Parts: sequence; C-alpha cells; structure tokens
Amino acid sequence: MTRVAVNGAAGRMGRAVIETAADRDDVSVVVGFGTEAGEIRGVPVVTEDVAGALAEHDADVVVDFAVPEATLALAEACVETGVGLVVGTTGFDEDGLAALDSASESVPLLKATNFSRGIQVLQRTVREAVRALDDYDLELMESHHNGKIDAPSGTAKTLLEVVQSERDVEPVYGREGHAPRADDEIGVFARRAGDIRGEHELILAGNDEVLSLSHHAEDRAVFAAGALDAAAFLAGRGAGQYDFGEVVDSS
Repeated sequence: MTRVAVNGAAGRMGRAVIETAADRDDVSVVVGFGTEAGEIRGVPVVTEDVAGALAEHDADVVVDFAVPEATLALAEACVETGVGLVVGTTGFDEDGLAALDSASESVPLLKATNFSRGIQVLQRTVREAVRALDDYDLELMESHHNGKIDAPSGTAKTLLEVVQSERDVEPVYGREGHAPRADDEIGVFARRAGDIRGEHELILAGNDEVLSLSHHAEDRAVFAAGALDAAAFLAGRGAGQYDFGEVVDSS
C-alpha cells in the first residue's frame, strides 16, 4: 500500500483526495499539510517541519494541491527526505518550474494540470482534430469555480500547447471593441462562477460546420482519484519527471 501525504489538505482538492483515499485499498493518507493544524477524517494535519513529518509518518509520495509558494517549499522537503511528489498545483512562473525540474533530479516527480483520464483522451483527440482540420478556426473556453486564482486554467494552457504543437497560432485572451479575427489566432476565454468543477471546450469551425470537443467534470473526486493513481504509480520509482499519460496507459 502506498503511504500518501497531502499538501493543501484543507483545500477543496486536498479534502477530496483524503475522502477518496478512504474508499481505496491501494493507498493510505498518513499526514496532511496546511496553514492550520488539526485533523481531517482522522488524518493529522501539521503546519511546520514538513520534512520531519514525512519521515515520521514514513510517507512514500506527497500529493500536492496548494499554491506555488507552498509547493516549492514542499519540493525541498521531498528532496531532503527522498519522497516522491505528485504536483497538481498550477500557476508557476519560470523560476518555479525550474525549481521543480531541479527537484526531479533527486526524486520522482509527476506534474499535471489535470488528473482526469477523460482530459488525457481529450488532449489526444484535440491533436488529431487540429491536424486533420488544419484550416478551421479555433476557440478555446474554460470554466471553473469562483475561487480559482489562475486564469486561464492549467488545463486550458495544456490544451493550448497541444494545439500549438500542430498549428502556428497565437492566443488572444478575450476580445473587446473592434477586434477582427486573424487567421493565425486562437481565442482563449476563462469564466469563473459558483462551484463549477471544471469545463473545457475547443471548437473548430469551418466549411459550414462546427466540431466541439469538450470535457465536463461532475465531481472533484475524478481529479482526486487520478492524483492517487499517480501517487501509486510513482511510489518506488527512480528520480525523474513522469507524465500522467503514463499512468493512464499503465492501467
């Protein structure tokens, strides 16, 4: 059984990871990290000495859904203790990404903007569609809950990267006023409202038709389950960077 620690334990996704793990027999959450000490569903949550807590609870892998600053501090503790790291946090700047790259030289690290198996399939489908319909207009839209900080979402950025690997297009983030559409652009739009779990859609329009490729998450447990799958996959592996697509393909 993989012994998992959770960073950002009191957040939306941290709680979802702890609750989802309670119904599985291949993983066990042994400790959580957050800004306030306490307990969540029997899991102790600590606020300091992360490296000490990882060692004390004999954690194999940390699942991280926090903010970039907390993730980078956690990465240092993982390197110190030799614990693997699954990163679900988004919004890193270039220095932050470089720090994670450095950490992966010492411990196994898997960073993903989305832990949904459906999103993995969507990425592959988007690649094929953009390649096949190479002269169609492209628009990318995403929606999330009103507490999400970064925009566009990490998943939208990943989908944009997939599109740009096939087409030379420049993102236009929203439109206002006189804004005629250029042939080499892709509109990117972010909506924030209520408790939306996550919606992403790419439309390809041309030749008097519209193809819509979309994914809607009905529950955060989808992402929690994927992150726990990633933790189980990462346990016992050597240092380096891994991809969630490998997790999906391995099962």
